[in-house]
Amino acid sequence: MKKGILFYLTLFLLILAFSTAANYFDFDLWARLIAGMGVVDGGQVLKTDFLSYTPVHTWWDHEWGAGVIFYLFLKFCGPYSLIILQAVLMFLIFFTASKVIKLRTNVSPYNILFYFFTVMALMGTLNHPVRCHMFSFLLFTVFIYLLEKVRKGDNKLLFLVPFIVIFWNNIHGGVVSGIGLLLMYALGEFLNKKEFAKYLVTFLFSSAALIINPWGYEYIKFLLMANTMERTHIVEWWGIFSKFHLFKHIIFKLFMTAIIIIESIDLFDKIKLEGIKNWYKKADKVKYIVLLATLYLAISHVKLIPFFAISALCFVYEDFYRLIENYKFSQWKDKAVYAMLLFISLFTLLSKDFSVPVGIGVYPVKEIEFIKQNNLKGNILTNFGVGSYTAYKLYPNNRIFMDGRYEEVYFDYMVPMLKEFCLAYPHWREILTYFPPDIIIIEKYYPIYNVLQKEGGWKLVYEDKSFGVFLPEEKANKKFIQPTDDLNYYKNTLFTTGINFK
Repeated sequence: MKKGILFYLTLFLLILAFSTAANYFDFDLWARLIAGMGVVDGGQVLKTDFLSYTPVHTWWDHEWGAGVIFYLFLKFCGPYSLIILQAVLMFLIFFTASKVIKLRTNVSPYNILFYFFTVMALMGTLNHPVRCHMFSFLLFTVFIYLLEKVRKGDNKLLFLVPFIVIFWNNIHGGVVSGIGLLLMYALGEFLNKKEFAKYLVTFLFSSAALIINPWGYEYIKFLLMANTMERTHIVEWWGIFSKFHLFKHIIFKLFMTAIIIIESIDLFDKIKLEGIKNWYKKADKVKYIVLLATLYLAISHVKLIPFFAISALCFVYEDFYRLIENYKFSQWKDKAVYAMLLFISLFTLLSKDFSVPVGIGVYPVKEIEFIKQNNLKGNILTNFGVGSYTAYKLYPNNRIFMDGRYEEVYFDYMVPMLKEFCLAYPHWREILTYFPPDIIIIEKYYPIYNVLQKEGGWKLVYEDKSFGVFLPEEKANKKFIQPTDDLNYYKNTLFTTGINFK
């Protein structure tokens, strides 16, 4: 019992330190807060966009429930609570995984080293407080736990699954991973020559439960589209071996390689000992199907890396410790590991101020303040990554071209058009012709930044380290108020907005 308490305490401190290391909030958080505000303060799920000056369709908000949760935490507990929420959600993922390990193995689930490796593997993808897909990663882990309990004979738990799907479906569109997990277990148990029909029945009822949402049946069509669409313009949906990510996510790639090696050694040893026929007969097909499916997802899309890391923790933990069980370690090994992890966690927590990450340099924080201070009204063209932050801070005086809700709100042609503009491709002027802005905020690393200064028609009126503000030349010939450099001001006003549903 004492070891369990020490284990969970150390794990939580490690995750908390990891969560507080982020230096800016996720780009989509602001749209989520607006959606949550609409429900909590306005009394309705927002189905129509009001932030954009461009053509939009129905707002298919597959994350509206997460937005409600985020806004409630912000409203009643303050911005620091969003960071704590990230840590709690991540801790619950690992806590649930430890319960899966306890169900599946005779190995102690309190060997913290493998958890530490998994946390480190996730540093590149779960390093922003807080994102909606954290709920999907948690509920995916919960589903594994429930389904492993069912495999132990507790079939009554399957009745809970459709109700969890209803909740999950209204929190985040990643609910399809839970539906897919039911099919993986059905196929695995079929190959294991065990009862599998119950998983298919649960799959059918759970799929039918997807209709319970604010949009009804039409939403299911959107959900299928959103989970199968090509996101060629979004880097977190690119593969881990794509040119952009080739030299990134190194720790995860090492983790992934180690998992493949561990399973390969385990597989080779068992086949050598039992023969391939006996191994296949005894092998847990569910385990291999889940690992291979999530490995494919992780390789194909950086954003889906956590599904494999979670699956590896649940299913490979025992193989790792079986592999090293014959090695004799000093008796003080556990104490040294815990001392090291506690030192890392406490040093990280105490070496920096626990404060709201403003994200100057990542967000156009000072540029937004410049526009507010000078009362510059009108339509704003930004890159879609910072669009929802711009709308959150400047509505109703300003509307945006688009933001990260692109498949939820906008038409397909808008992202390519925006890319054409930012990269100053031959048809970059089309966006100014068809959707003329009054203000442009653009990152300095985009080619269009220099092109606008040379082409004429637009004038750079303010710039900081990472962004610049452009106005039409006829509106730029006056003296402007400059924004403050006081970082505390931006921390204190980060979540101030002019949006009001009351």
